[in-house]
This record gives sequence, structure tokens and C-alpha cells, in this order.
Amino acid sequence: MGKRSADGSNGNKNKKYKVSGFIDPNTAGIYATCNRGRELGCRKELVNLLSEKIDQLYPDWEKYIEEETKNTGVEEKLEEESSSNGKELSVEDQIKQELELMKSGKGRKKSSHPLLQPMELGCECLVFVKVRKPAVPVDLVYALCEEASSTKQKNSRFTQKMSPITTSVSASMDELTKLANRVLKPHFHAENQAPVKFAIQVTRRNFNSLEKDDIIKHVAGAVGKENNHTVDLKNFDKLIMVECFKNNIGMSVVTDFKKYEKFNLQQIFEKDMGELTLSRVTNDS
Repeated sequence: MGKRSADGSNGNKNKKYKVSGFIDPNTAGIYATCNRGRELGCRKELVNLLSEKIDQLYPDWEKYIEEETKNTGVEEKLEEESSSNGKELSVEDQIKQELELMKSGKGRKKSSHPLLQPMELGCECLVFVKVRKPAVPVDLVYALCEEASSTKQKNSRFTQKMSPITTSVSASMDELTKLANRVLKPHFHAENQAPVKFAIQVTRRNFNSLEKDDIIKHVAGAVGKENNHTVDLKNFDKLIMVECFKNNIGMSVVTDFKKYEKFNLQQIFEKDMGELTLSRVTNDS
């Protein structure tokens, strides 16, 4: 008989276990789905795609980091390091050092952009890339989908459906209320707000903290009725995306969800190829 492990189960030396990742509150980023076994390739590919778009959409991101460092005191860590070396750095030197560390790749993968942090979720068919300001996850997803649609060129092998989150909170009803108020306000409670037809999409993965129906009711309540907003599951103007993963709830508000095939790069390409083929057949007949 084979040896048994301490817990009484049969040992399997060849079986590998991955440590599942967790996403912290106040995290912005983009989830993406892929085929099973393609998670690593998808994560690298998504980072490359996003890196290119960040440099196009935010050419002055380094200046933003400089201002952020000055205004929020990010230099504290650098001050500690300089103190340990017996040296004191000026604010300007600290900012310069911060940017050099980001560019050099210290503490991050060399293939990653300074505003991006790919995360290991330990979940099949799902990847997540954390996005740092000034980059906006929703805008990055729009840009990738628009490029795929307009160029009609397949620029991805593994990345399928993308789901941006503007920010996130811990998984509780109280935190969900705070999240909804923060994310929904610009879209549903702006000054001179016009009525909006909306729908809510809740996706839960490895998540059992809150029931789906309770989340939907809570988010719908946060939208409110004071501006005559209405639910329309088929012809909505805006979609509220709620992404639940383990101990984290993320949210964003998007448009053009159906136009861009639910932000699925693979389906955008297949749709465009189908239309292109149909057009050729029509013209040749």
C-alpha cells in the first residue's frame, strides 16, 4: 500500500498547489478571462496591450506621479531608506529616485509598465492587472476595444472578455454602500442630471459573502429614483458592472457594452471578420 499523508489522504507528489491571491480594497484594475491553462500568457499579453495604451493616452503620466508624490507624501518610504543610509534627500531628489525605481523595474517584473501590476489570482481562466492613476481602467478597455473594432486586426491571442473596475472595497454590505455612492455619483447624480436607462451586472467568482440578488437591490437603491432613472435590461444606456472576487467587490459604470461585444476582444474580431466576409460575398455576387 502507498503511504498516506497526515490528514489521511493519499499523497501525490506530482500535484502542485497554487497560493490564491487576494485583491486589496481601493484597488482599480482590469479582470480578463482566457482559456484554461492560458492564464500566464493572458496576463503578460494584457500588460503589453495596456502598456501601449497608457503611453498613448497618458503621455505625461510621469508628471502626474511627481505631483502625486509631492501632494500625498509618498516619499516617506524613501525618507526611511535615506535615513538608514545616514543621508537626507530633498523632495526633488526623492521624486527623482521614485521615478528611477519605477523605470528600473525594481520590485516589479521588468515586462510590466510602472502604472500596472499583474497579480496572481490562483484562479483558472481569470487574470487581473492592477492599474495605477492617472490611468483609468474603463478608458483603457474602451481604447483596446475601439482599436480592435476599427483596425479589424487581431492583436490578442489569449485575452478574451475584459471587466474594468474603477475601485473596490472589502466584501460587506456597508462597504458596498460606500463603493456605490462613490462610483455611481458622476454617472447618476451629477448636476443637471438627465434620466438614464441602466442595468446591473454582477459577476461572482470564489465569492459567497453576499448574495447576488442582495447586491443588485443594494446597487439599484444607490442609483435612486430622484432623477427618474429606470432599469432596462435590454436597451440600457449605462451598465453597472459589479465584480466580486473572494474578499473584494469592484465596480465600474460603462457604456457601449453591447457595441463592443461585452468587451470581448475575441468576439469583436470574430464579428468584424464575419461582417468583412459577408461584405466580400455581397460585392462579388
